[in-house]
Amino acid sequence: MEKEERKKQFRSDCLQRLKDMSKRSKYSIDKKIIENIYLLIQEHDAKDVMLYLPLTLEVNVYPLIYRLRREKKNVYVPFMEGKSFRLVKYRLPLYEKKFGIKEPNDSKQFRKKSIDIAIVPIVGLDCTRRRVGFGKGMYDRFFEKNNKNIKKIVFVTRELCYSKEVVTDHYDVKADMILSRQKRQRTRYVGDSRRSRGRSSGRNYKLRMVKKCL
Repeated sequence: MEKEERKKQFRSDCLQRLKDMSKRSKYSIDKKIIENIYLLIQEHDAKDVMLYLPLTLEVNVYPLIYRLRREKKNVYVPFMEGKSFRLVKYRLPLYEKKFGIKEPNDSKQFRKKSIDIAIVPIVGLDCTRRRVGFGKGMYDRFFEKNNKNIKKIVFVTRELCYSKEVVTDHYDVKADMILSRQKRQRTRYVGDSRRSRGRSSGRNYKLRMVKKCL
């Protein structure tokens, strides 16, 4: 099987795993993950934070956005532009555009380049720490142009769907850290092997904890 076909199959399997999660477990997992994101932001004294406006299968970061704004942090979110996006400051009202993605009104005075921490949703990843998303390529194009202006990239997902086999390409976004859950429903830093425990297996990809390859 060619790598592109493996990537498509891997993405499909990961999406199915996310769809199979119950609403109750989603709420519990999201609450733990966003608390860990918040602690990470505090630890790095981050002032300018890139977040996203979540789709159904992504970690719901709205409570985190509201909290950061109350604390006068600068929160930036994607504003679609062609096949990629640029960052604009989060503000209401929000409008739904293609792919079901929501975004604020465009406002050129709020454009931002320098970011302390970028929180990026993923569908899955492989042993290179590179991202598998929904297949639109918007994040890849954005980071290709802006990577030098972003100090830390953090992937988030409810369920870590991980391929020991390389399924990504060199241009796919690479993480400094991954936040997800363990089998025991505990959120952890997957990128730190000292804090990772356990393993899970998948149908086609021999899913393992990320520490096996990092």
